[in-house]
Amino acid sequence: MTSQRIIFAVALLLAALPAGAHQGKTGHQGGIHGASAKAVKADYDIVHTRISTEGNVATFHIAVSGNAGKTYPTKTGKLGGSAVFSYVWPTTIDPYAVGFESKAGILAFAVTSHPDFDDTPLYDENGDGDTGNDGNLWHSHWVVLTRDDACGKDALKVVDIPAGARPRLPKTWPGFPILLDSPGWSPLFKGDSLEVKVPFDDIGVVEAASFDGVTAALRVNASVHNPLLCVADVFKVASGNLSLPGKVNQ
Repeated sequence: MTSQRIIFAVALLLAALPAGAHQGKTGHQGGIHGASAKAVKADYDIVHTRISTEGNVATFHIAVSGNAGKTYPTKTGKLGGSAVFSYVWPTTIDPYAVGFESKAGILAFAVTSHPDFDDTPLYDENGDGDTGNDGNLWHSHWVVLTRDDACGKDALKVVDIPAGARPRLPKTWPGFPILLDSPGWSPLFKGDSLEVKVPFDDIGVVEAASFDGVTAALRVNASVHNPLLCVADVFKVASGNLSLPGKVNQ
């Protein structure tokens, strides 16, 4: 076979590969793949999500059809009614593994931005000496989700903590009356991708889990009361139906 025919054959083979089937160490391999959706803003249009582990560290990965993390919520100047933009990995991990009560709801890892409030009081993300003014910068959380029709039919919310209740909470709980943790793991945005590396005492709980990928806007209740934080607008679900089909390391 001539060199020209070899080149032509390779080109045909590459063209036959499905969209998103990138090869090589930097490619989007394994996990959940999906087609781009023109109706979804490109930086929230998930085309791939994956959770992988190495040693005791789990890597949470999302890729979109545009530049990940490019768009931020508009600042309103008040907490009530303000928006939270998020990249989320819902999982089957028991919330107990990260410091909450067992079976408290759906444990999800999230990377969020919200310019109207700061919920990482232990960290100074913008390095200006003030730990309370950088909620607009992308940062990570554990959240526990449950369905609540007060947020809309079949809509999800972050689980509220009733007045006077003292549930089990992580050491880095930021003080909000919801099941939210601010562990400080830094997200890394690069082109179309977002990754966060998260250490675990027992990596086995991650490796046994299933997951999905979601981009969404959450909204603080205008009355800043139960429900405090609702999932108001789902941009894209990696699986299409939130069935959590992803398998870690696959």
